[in-house]
Amino acid sequence: MNKHVQNVFNAIVGKFKTGEIAESIAMACFPSPEAPSSSWSFTNRTIMFLSETGDARGYRQWKTADRFVKKGSHPVHILAPRFKKEVDKATGQEKRILKYFNAVPVFRYEDTGGDELPSKAFEIPNLPLKSKGEEWGLPIHDEISSYRFYNYYSPEREYCSVASPEEIKFFWGLAKTGQKRLNGSGEMNKGPFEEAISDLAAQALCCLVGKMTCGEFKGTFQNIDMCAREASKSVRYSCLYVLSETERILKLILTGTRFI
Repeated sequence: MNKHVQNVFNAIVGKFKTGEIAESIAMACFPSPEAPSSSWSFTNRTIMFLSETGDARGYRQWKTADRFVKKGSHPVHILAPRFKKEVDKATGQEKRILKYFNAVPVFRYEDTGGDELPSKAFEIPNLPLKSKGEEWGLPIHDEISSYRFYNYYSPEREYCSVASPEEIKFFWGLAKTGQKRLNGSGEMNKGPFEEAISDLAAQALCCLVGKMTCGEFKGTFQNIDMCAREASKSVRYSCLYVLSETERILKLILTGTRFI
C-alpha cells in the first residue's frame, strides 16, 4: 500500500480512537460552495477537516486563486478511488469493483500566501432535528422505562423514549430511525457495526447544534475493533464503512436525500 494512503488510513483510525472524528464529520456536512472541496467525497472532506483546515486545494488550484504554497509546506493527502470493471459470473452483469486508492496531495489554506480569497456569506440551513422526528412519526416520550433505561428505541413501533436533558439521547433515536428507513425493509440492520454508526451520527448531530459530545464516541471504537475481528475485516475498512453509513444517515436527516 502506498505510504501516503497508509498514513491517511492511520489518521482516520486514530481520530476514531480518540473520539475526535464526530466534529470533522459535522463540518463536512456543509462544505463551502466556493471551495473545490465542495465537490469532494464526504470522506475526503472529513479528512480535510481532520487536517485542521476548512479549505485545501492542489498546487495549481491555489495558483489559479492567486495564492502560492509557502516554501517548506508539506501536503496532506486525500483518497482517489480506482475501480475496475468486472463481469459477475453469476448474473453476467458488469459491475465496478474498488481495487485500490491513490493518494492525491493537496495543501491547506494555512500553508499558502497571496491574495485573499473572495468571501461569501454562507448560512447553515435550519437543522430539521425535532421537526424531522415529528415528520417521521417518531414520538418522543419523557418517561423512564420500567427497566430504568434513560433512552431506548423500538424499531418495530418507531418509539423513542428520552428521559434526559442531553440532546444526544434524542439524536441517537433519530439516527436509529434513519437507519431503519434507509434499509427499506421495515427492520433494523442487525449488522455488527449498527451501534457504532448510530452513535457516530448522534455525535455529529450534537456537534452541528453546538453541543459538547462529552467524548462518548471514544469508547465506541472498542466496539468497532471487536466487530471488525468478528467480521474478519480490517479496522481501516471498518472505520471507512462506519463513516460512509454515517454520511447516509446524516444526508437523510439534514437534506432528505437518500442514496446507496
